[in-house]
Amino acid sequence: MSSRDTPVKVQFVGNATLLLRYGPLTLLTDPNFLHRGQHAHLGYGLVTKRLKQPALTVGQLPDLDAIVLSHLHGDHWDRVARRKLDRALPVLTTPQAARVLRTFQGFNRATGLRDWEHRSLVKEGHQVRLTAMPGRHALGPLRGLLPRVMGSMLEFGPEGGPVRLRVYVSGDTLLHLGGTRLPGGLVVTMDGRQGAEFARRLGTRFALPVHYDDYSVMKSPLSAFLDEMARRGLEERVVHCDRGQIATLAPGGAQVHVR
Repeated sequence: MSSRDTPVKVQFVGNATLLLRYGPLTLLTDPNFLHRGQHAHLGYGLVTKRLKQPALTVGQLPDLDAIVLSHLHGDHWDRVARRKLDRALPVLTTPQAARVLRTFQGFNRATGLRDWEHRSLVKEGHQVRLTAMPGRHALGPLRGLLPRVMGSMLEFGPEGGPVRLRVYVSGDTLLHLGGTRLPGGLVVTMDGRQGAEFARRLGTRFALPVHYDDYSVMKSPLSAFLDEMARRGLEERVVHCDRGQIATLAPGGAQVHVR
């Protein structure tokens, strides 16, 4: 198959963890492999209990070319990832997270990207270009207490050729859902209504929701997002993958197949 026709395969592992395969290139987002019943640390003494089992373990992952990390929170980069992932892997993340990964955790190829900076990965004629997109984890005073967050625009295509398909990974903004609430009722990820409105404004051809029911701090279920998308007449844009399922995105975005 020509790299111009190569699809992008997206496997939902759980929470915000996705495996993205584009020909010979394989990326992993926000690695979170805690088991159901274990607790993730969110900082300032806050913890949250995992409610769902991830579809894969670290040992079941294919060979990776890079990790894309939206931010350094315990439900996006956990102690399992820190101990078991290959420290020689490139990690594309925020400058704040990259400093911690290099200095304290031995991931010496962690690279911090400021807004609109980009990096490209090339392998056997296939290319993915990642551009760091602005993200905001919270508003007001709480913003300074939470880690910086990065969205990612991933552009897939043949090496040196035109972009054939774009995938936007939002980070803990959107379409990271769940209506995550911290003590005091502070919401730090979008709920169903906000998520659907953002999808409408963004005008994407398809939207694959993640990050909605894995942890006890998440209070807005997937059904709230699906209902709001339907109310706006956007239900045909939703691509829903259960844990372990794979969505195959064809070049041009005209077709999506889930299995």
